[in-house]
Amino acid sequence: MDIRQLTYFHAVAKHKSFTKASTDLHLSQPSLSKMVKSLEDELEMELIDRSSRQIELTEAGEIVFEQSKMILESLDNLSSNLYDLMNLKKGKIKIGIPPLIGFLFFPKIIKKFKASYPEIQIQLVEHGANRVQREVNDGLLDLGVVVMPLTEDKLEIVSFLTEHLMLFVHHSHSLANREKVSMKELENESFIIFKEGFTLHDRVINECLAAGFQPKISYESSQWDFISGMIGENLGVSIFPESIAKKVDQTLVKAIPIVDPSLPYKLGIIKKKDKYVTYATREFINMLSPFSE
Repeated sequence: MDIRQLTYFHAVAKHKSFTKASTDLHLSQPSLSKMVKSLEDELEMELIDRSSRQIELTEAGEIVFEQSKMILESLDNLSSNLYDLMNLKKGKIKIGIPPLIGFLFFPKIIKKFKASYPEIQIQLVEHGANRVQREVNDGLLDLGVVVMPLTEDKLEIVSFLTEHLMLFVHHSHSLANREKVSMKELENESFIIFKEGFTLHDRVINECLAAGFQPKISYESSQWDFISGMIGENLGVSIFPESIAKKVDQTLVKAIPIVDPSLPYKLGIIKKKDKYVTYATREFINMLSPFSE
């Protein structure tokens, strides 16, 4: 058994597809199938049930899959440790980030980091916060950005920014000239919110419920600018972080502070507790500490 066999089998088991795994590995499907079959021959056990359209793991395959995850992660950690031992300020960081947070804050953050460490490669992966948390927990991402609070024993969390959520309305809306608004006053409004899977989707609904009403949701989207455009057409209201106020068309859309209660919007960077932290990752976390000052 060699590491390539485990790597290839792990990819097939993860994707439950030879086609997807071969694309991910940049390897031809026949070569991939041959490598997985050679592992099965060596172990003298079938690892994959190929009888149905979507492949399934046998009991032996499940065992090998779980062990392969630990072995491959250990090898990644070994490589990272040895690389750091050479004291080279090089490396790469894979960061999961919700699209809205990426748009608002990370161009500035990435520019600052690249100025100090131009040879460190940063790969940004855009997902909703719930998926980001899951993939950091699974070891697929080095870091993730989430909206706090977050309760997860297997993750370490470092807070780096606090804002507040605000109400965004069309300039002709009856609340547009108000200096502040309470959540209770929004009971009869039509909301345009992020799709399920985005933290703000659940947050807006829960804040409305806490204020004593079920929100009327007119539209859902995964794009903040689409939501802003819908508000600009007077099709509903939404709740965004205050930084969005600088990005919208202020001749069409007005942002109003929410009070009673005020709604803090806190961002944190997360990492898996037992995952090795590379030099590059440590420096990136350290750089975020003064970002909220």
